[in-house]
Amino acid sequence: MSHLKRAREVFDIELAGLKAARAQLNASFDRAVDLILNALRQHRKIVVVGVGKSGNVGHKIAATLTSTGSTSVVLHSVDALHGDLGIVGDGDVVVALSYSGETEEVLNLLPALKRFSVKIISVTGAPRSSLARHSDVVLNVKVPREACPFNLAPTASTTAMLALGDALAMAVLQARGFKKSDFAKYHPSGAIGRALLLRVADIMRCGSRNAVAPETVTVRQALLVMTRARSGSVSVVNARGKLAGVFTDGDLRRRIASEDNVLAQPLARVMTRNPIAVRDDALAVEALKIFDQRNIDDLIVVNARKEPVGLVDSQDLPKWKLI
Repeated sequence: MSHLKRAREVFDIELAGLKAARAQLNASFDRAVDLILNALRQHRKIVVVGVGKSGNVGHKIAATLTSTGSTSVVLHSVDALHGDLGIVGDGDVVVALSYSGETEEVLNLLPALKRFSVKIISVTGAPRSSLARHSDVVLNVKVPREACPFNLAPTASTTAMLALGDALAMAVLQARGFKKSDFAKYHPSGAIGRALLLRVADIMRCGSRNAVAPETVTVRQALLVMTRARSGSVSVVNARGKLAGVFTDGDLRRRIASEDNVLAQPLARVMTRNPIAVRDDALAVEALKIFDQRNIDDLIVVNARKEPVGLVDSQDLPKWKLI
């Protein structure tokens, strides 16, 4: 079997595992979300427990929950019995991960956890296991088989666990009314935070770098304005100073190839009317979305009065580390 064929087979097995886990979702998932929401409303937290590969998945689940505003911590099953149990408090929710449901380190931890007033949600492939019997809610992630040729190494099962954790986090996020602004608060650094915290006014070219000309001036005069601003386009305004159109380097090249005496034409005759624009108080992420959806190099920025007050040049986006 070729490496590529084997890779595709692994994908197929894991996709089948995800479909099986999805089919097993039931009212228990709703109860699990309700338990987490109730704990968070009381300013309690989610404690994630797991060993080995399940423990690695647990770290990702806890990180996703925390990054979306749901306080979560990871409790090492062995260290918990040697002092780390102190992170658990009454009212917390414990998410215990064990595909077999018989992981010794996790089962040894259950009696200690039961001394607290906590709810236990188990994520397991064995809904009749010891872990499941001692849980308040059981989430079944049983998969038909592992991608491992010996059906031993956790592969499809850990993928299903990870997807189930993401589903929990996203359901809780939606139920809590978590917003983009909340997301930015927890991600102040990096591209995500910059895109969600920066406004268009923060990244636009303005003042002498913003080329603006009346629709009555000629193309030749407009080119001088663009040159001074070192811009590839000029925002065209009407007699009231409102945005009326745009004229770009590309427009000039296309017209010179097919028309005579273009430079003497007034902008009103050659400009593109109703150009794409964005408000100055919009989030920078809105500008990114427009650049992704439209084949443009420059994005005109207008104020509440529809006056062009700036320009976002796609070449500036790397400088702001937005792409």
